Amino acid sequence: MTVIENPTVVATPPLAAARGRVLRQLLRNPLGMVGAVLILIVLFVGIFAPLLAPYSPSEVHFATPFQKPGTVGFLLGTDDLGRDIFSRVLYGTRASLEVGALSVLLAVFVGVPLGLLAGYWRALDVLLSRLSDLLLAFPFIVLAVGLAAINGGGLGNAAVALGIAQVPIMMRVVRAETLRLKESDYVLAANAMHVGSFRILREHILPNSLAPIIVQATVIMPTAVIGEAILSFLGLGILPPAPSLGIMLSDAQQYLLRTAWPGIFPGVALAIICLGFNLFGDALRDALDPKTSR
Repeated sequence: MTVIENPTVVATPPLAAARGRVLRQLLRNPLGMVGAVLILIVLFVGIFAPLLAPYSPSEVHFATPFQKPGTVGFLLGTDDLGRDIFSRVLYGTRASLEVGALSVLLAVFVGVPLGLLAGYWRALDVLLSRLSDLLLAFPFIVLAVGLAAINGGGLGNAAVALGIAQVPIMMRVVRAETLRLKESDYVLAANAMHVGSFRILREHILPNSLAPIIVQATVIMPTAVIGEAILSFLGLGILPPAPSLGIMLSDAQQYLLRTAWPGIFPGVALAIICLGFNLFGDALRDALDPKTSR
């Protein structure tokens, strides 16, 4: 007996089905959605800071120092030089996002290829793993401070220092995933068909390693934001008069006994940035892991 299949039924492509599953898992995670909303708010603030800020971040009002939040003309008050805290927080958030994004890009573009090479070729694994062990022997912030001290201050140098400090961690994540995937059936079959090693890495191992790479990127972002604040606090990051949340915290510590507002608001901004990326990163990790999603 001949069975006639319904021609109107179209199978869902595996990639589209996987994307739909991940999206459904994210939507079902309330904390993940809270993180996504916080990230969107932070991105909106960073992108449109010049339009939202009522003053220039370095505009000084000597006649109105230490104004309280809610003062007419100064939503969050002013600092010791009469600069508008609201405007400086907006621009400081923008600077933190720029440093974080550049650090993530550097860690990905350097750490991912090194992790693929270390995981696929045993000879390179020995050399690259020992190099990463050497870098990981130093705490992240100590390594970043050392690199920043060598390169000097500035937004770009701070991003490079923080990105390089994150490269060994990204390399380790990709190396572990490569070691696992290179023993899978489809990679063994490709080797049996004499497919080139670089083609296997490009077409099989790298696409299937995107999930841990994306999750690790969401971890690097808040770490880099905090790292930038620490570097700027120590005078090794963004240099005055450019606005930075770390610089605002450094300036505010001198006047804590007089008023706490100049230090509270940049601290809250840092907390919102890190909370948003951490919540969304945890939800994304759970959604991309089939075992956890079940």
